[in-house]
Amino acid sequence: MESLIRTGICEQVATVTLARPELHNAFNDDMMRELTAAFERFGAAPEVRVIVLASEGKNFCAGADIHWMKRMVGYSFEENVADARVLSRMLRTIRECPKPVICCVQGATYGGGVGLVAACDISVALSSSSFCLSEVKLGILPAVISPFVLEKIGPGAARRYAITAEVFSAAEAHRIGLLNEVVESREEMDAWIAKIATAVSANGPTAVAECKRILSDVVGTPWDRVEDLTTKKIAELRVAPEGQEGLRAFLEKRKPGWVS
Repeated sequence: MESLIRTGICEQVATVTLARPELHNAFNDDMMRELTAAFERFGAAPEVRVIVLASEGKNFCAGADIHWMKRMVGYSFEENVADARVLSRMLRTIRECPKPVICCVQGATYGGGVGLVAACDISVALSSSSFCLSEVKLGILPAVISPFVLEKIGPGAARRYAITAEVFSAAEAHRIGLLNEVVESREEMDAWIAKIATAVSANGPTAVAECKRILSDVVGTPWDRVEDLTTKKIAELRVAPEGQEGLRAFLEKRKPGWVS
């Protein structure tokens, strides 16, 4: 079977590209499993410092593939639960990937595609891009993607756009926190991604992975447990080899060993 994504590595930056432009990069269970495997592989690769999620064609992602949706209509409740877990696992794998994930968006992003953007750490889009949480138009709801969307845009914006299924602009996506940057051209997008990748590569790789984890762990943790969690984690990294090297390099006014 032909792969539904493309992958590559160049100068510590891995790229995962949705490659179904003729279907507006809509995903099915095969594509979701491929994406999950790619992020697991790159997340464990020591030569990778940053992962870029991109797509071919006019639009970033139209959400669920219509052919996949046709199959879902005939599924039992149990089959639907199992099917939804494939989407959930993909989004969690992206969100929990030890490497920072940058999402670059063009054109339309609908339904589960918005979940893909929300699962990434950092996101940039062309100003002409548009977004829609479209599920209620089909008599269903954005349930599986809701934790990722809520984390990015908060309950107020999520309630509005999930309930109304309005299309909103890149400027609005930036205002509510789904996007970190909006640019006018591909050249600007490439330059912005290169700038972010360079910034990340100057940082300790273990520190970056642990930073992602603790920012997730402290959310919702009771205050009487947060102090124990955070003080132990900083102590753990201070005495670890990377932390020792970083602190010594700073005091000795030199670059740490992980900077080429």
